[in-house]
Amino acid sequence: MANRIRKRVFTNKMRFKLIVVFGFILLGFGFVGFRLMKFNVKDGKRYEKQVLSQQNYRSTTIPYARGEITDRNGTPLATSVKVYNLIIEPKNIIDADEQRNKGLAKGLEKNVYQKSTVSALAQFFGLKEDELNKIIEENPKSYYQKLLKRIDYDKVKPFQEFLEQDLVIQTADGEEQTIKQGDRIKGVYFEEEYKRSYPNNELASNIIGFANSGNAGFGGLEQQYNSTLNGINGREYGYINGDTQLERTVRSAQNGDNLVTTIDINVQRIVENKIQEFMKEIGASEGVNVLVMDPNNGEVLAMASDSTYDLNNPRDPELLEREYTKSEIKKMTEQEQVDAYNKIWSNKLVSKIYEPGSTFKPFTIAAGLEEHTLTGNETYYCPGYLQKEGWPKPIKCHSYASGGEGLITLSGALEQSCNVALMEINDANGKEVFTRYENDFGFGKKTGVDLPGEEAGLLISAENMGSTDLATNSFGQNINVTMIQLGSAFCSLINGGYYYQPHLVKQIVNEDGGVVKNVEKVLVKQTVSKETSDWLKESLYQTVERGLGQKAKIEGYKIGGKTGTAEKLPRGNQKYLISFISFVPVEKPELMIYVTIDEPKLERQDQSGYAVTLSKEIMEELVTYMNIPQTGTTKKTETSK
Repeated sequence: MANRIRKRVFTNKMRFKLIVVFGFILLGFGFVGFRLMKFNVKDGKRYEKQVLSQQNYRSTTIPYARGEITDRNGTPLATSVKVYNLIIEPKNIIDADEQRNKGLAKGLEKNVYQKSTVSALAQFFGLKEDELNKIIEENPKSYYQKLLKRIDYDKVKPFQEFLEQDLVIQTADGEEQTIKQGDRIKGVYFEEEYKRSYPNNELASNIIGFANSGNAGFGGLEQQYNSTLNGINGREYGYINGDTQLERTVRSAQNGDNLVTTIDINVQRIVENKIQEFMKEIGASEGVNVLVMDPNNGEVLAMASDSTYDLNNPRDPELLEREYTKSEIKKMTEQEQVDAYNKIWSNKLVSKIYEPGSTFKPFTIAAGLEEHTLTGNETYYCPGYLQKEGWPKPIKCHSYASGGEGLITLSGALEQSCNVALMEINDANGKEVFTRYENDFGFGKKTGVDLPGEEAGLLISAENMGSTDLATNSFGQNINVTMIQLGSAFCSLINGGYYYQPHLVKQIVNEDGGVVKNVEKVLVKQTVSKETSDWLKESLYQTVERGLGQKAKIEGYKIGGKTGTAEKLPRGNQKYLISFISFVPVEKPELMIYVTIDEPKLERQDQSGYAVTLSKEIMEELVTYMNIPQTGTTKKTETSK
């Protein structure tokens, strides 16, 4: 029987199922189409923004320039110099090579961008190619790898010039093509910042101070005026606007303000050179310090010490070796080394306290003249010592060995620096009057000079002062002052009685030269009358003409001054601080110089003549430089008592 072929019947049920399946397929396509349309119409912008935002656009800081510090004549003392950090972007280098390699014809070199970039960086900056390749390969997604910090422009410039040079390459069809070297260098840029530079190295180092890489000032004006010198960083960044375009926005940096100081760098240089000459010829175990001021306004013209340091290298290990042995340095803790550096960086004219000795005598006499316990015509008898009740030993005068000064006038007491006369004067003043005038002259408190680290000094209060204290304080022993205190107070004695606050900045200006602030002289008080000032000037002039200050004479100039010899504690060890404070011209002083020499390297340290000589050597140059007129008939002399 022949096989019968069964004919398949397409039933209604099957037709329904097919329609249902086909319907689901149509719905699926419709959903996909809807999602694609939604992506393009509604979400496309969002995704486009996400992609754009992930593109390489650096958000960078634009550094400000710290303000300059200049001397009174505009000579730069501290400047900010632009330097550069060398940055590479491994991702950009790798992406550039991958893009080129995709359609690269056979026979052409691959990864030319990385090879060219690495080769150029090695050639111009002394970097190793294997290390550069390692940085790139280990950071393939990085846009920021810092290779070198704070490079000077003279190292950057040759590389930038190289990028502009022509390079002939071979194309895929064998033809030559000229491009720039920079076309083969990818993912390299320079990040700008500033470093502090000090053109004069060590000169005026204890006045200026220094700033670190973070623009924080250490010591001197850099610390005192840190917020004034600092500016505000700018910013460069990008964002996606409403049209999905990348916008570039720049907020400029605001540079710091500049300081114009009262310092005359030529005066400072003269003073420092004379100090160094003294240190080489004689030396002083505890140092030499010199203060130069304008007596008429409180301006500091120079402020110098034998201890200086290179402001461009303030942490030089050799600095410690000047003060300490290598074994001492090796035993120091980290904090002890920091303290040792701080001591070197400090300005001793504001931070070091000491017993001034006889340079204090004019203040004792001034108190007596003002209170009318003195008329100016007194005479005294000096046997060379005075025995004070309650004190076991006689208090000696410097003329003790020769039997004393004998009969001496009040002016003669200053000229010959007689301790006996000064003790009798202060007995008449009394402790209440004496301590009040100490306070009026600014002793025992800070002057407010615009430098960090100022000390107030130490005084004995009236309630704690005994008769011996009153006696020894009269000639500057058993009290402690700073040089800026005594120098500023002395200026008031010779300028008619006006005490001006000492200061080192005379003007603050912005980067465009506009004046932000003029620092006017500040009259703190009147310490003495014009009559007392005139009497003291004449007596101090006679101290130079015929007294202990004769070595200070300069032909043609009327100079006044006072010597000082302070025996240091513990008494009897023959350690002295010698000094001389002087001014010129006597009639209307334009210049005040104060010299201290702490423990001069002499067989006998109590010879103030060495301080007088150093002061004279400085003054001889300054009167010429500053065009101070000759007003006297003084003849120079080589003799001194």
